[in-house]
Amino acid sequence: MFALSESECLFVASESDRVGYLVKLLFHSSVDVRVNSAAVIETVVAGIRSSELRAQISNADGVFEGIVGIFNYPLVYPRALKIGIKALFALCLVKQHRQKAVAAGAVEALIDRLPEFEKCDSERALATVELLCRIPSGCAAFESHALTVPLLVKIILKISGRATEYAAGALLSLCSASERAQADAVAAGVLTQLLLLVQSDCTERAKRKAQMLLKLLRDSWPRDSIARSDDFAGSDVVPFDIYFPLKSYVYLIS
Repeated sequence: MFALSESECLFVASESDRVGYLVKLLFHSSVDVRVNSAAVIETVVAGIRSSELRAQISNADGVFEGIVGIFNYPLVYPRALKIGIKALFALCLVKQHRQKAVAAGAVEALIDRLPEFEKCDSERALATVELLCRIPSGCAAFESHALTVPLLVKIILKISGRATEYAAGALLSLCSASERAQADAVAAGVLTQLLLLVQSDCTERAKRKAQMLLKLLRDSWPRDSIARSDDFAGSDVVPFDIYFPLKSYVYLIS
């Protein structure tokens, strides 16, 4: 796709009929046309400074449904995932219309396709997940998806520092809103992941989120394992460097 100047982006964004035409193309019979239309929408949203115009585009009827729809073609059209997540993220930056993304099925699409994204696209997808987790409807939708919490826990320290930061942020929102999410996270091994994260070279924001999540989950910590941690020092059965910081955190926040 060719780049658009700011004036060209304004030309498109300032006229509702032009935006409406692009949205209409998101439902075209040709996958190429649909993906190219999504690319133009993302370019326009990212290329304008006016928050009012960005809000108008994200509020256009059918825009989220059209963007989410192109996630259905990852195998026959791999570019659909790359363009789709760029457009979805750009639209979700408009806070007041994030619920439209949830209603359009963005939560299911993100979780189902997350393992298929390339590194940079995974970061953008996880940033979108974190944004949607900040609104009640998004948080509830992610919490109700059985794969959300285990997948986010698994991603920690696996892709990149930014991906870890976004995954930890999403988990923090989910666990703050739901005791079931807390239980699911602990069952998925989040405590070990968070302790490794705190000791890693990851971003400071990621570490702060991890520390907040550890405090939130303190009642779920395996205290019987902590009490026995000295028995495992130097053992091949349980890595001592996992339990030692956990023991320290108990003393720190109790």
